[in-house]
Amino acid sequence: MNVPFCPSCGTAVEGKFCAKCGAAVSGSTPSGSPAAPPPVPPGGAAAGAGLPENTASALCYLVGLITGILFLVLAPYNQNKTVRFHAFQSIFLHVAAIIVAIGINIVFAILRGILGFWLIATLSPIVWLGFLILWILMMVWAYQGKKVVLPVIGPLAQQQA
Repeated sequence: MNVPFCPSCGTAVEGKFCAKCGAAVSGSTPSGSPAAPPPVPPGGAAAGAGLPENTASALCYLVGLITGILFLVLAPYNQNKTVRFHAFQSIFLHVAAIIVAIGINIVFAILRGILGFWLIATLSPIVWLGFLILWILMMVWAYQGKKVVLPVIGPLAQQQA
């Protein structure tokens, strides 16, 4: 059975309209002739040659430093500007979390008394919850193809990408 492909984005189509981009698709291909293969998207990888750009971008955030560095080293991804941006931003976000952890520990060491304990007991979980939410949002937004530039570290990531 021949499956038609969208002439705009190359996605396999069931019906008269592409579910991904909404473009109208001619519903039939001549009998006996195979359907045309999908075009390779600009800047993207051909089928079987790697992960799609949005998946690779989201995976950059998965384990912070490790996956960020991994996507900067792997061949098809280190040449993609979007994946490089997300990899650098992931690395910088992870480093920022480490710096905040060190800062909280220094504050805790200075304020050892009762005030320091209560300050750290309330401040630390709130800060880590904020980092957790930001981490999840960055993965979701990268998967959706959105390029969210974080304050301070985002412009640094753009310069490096």
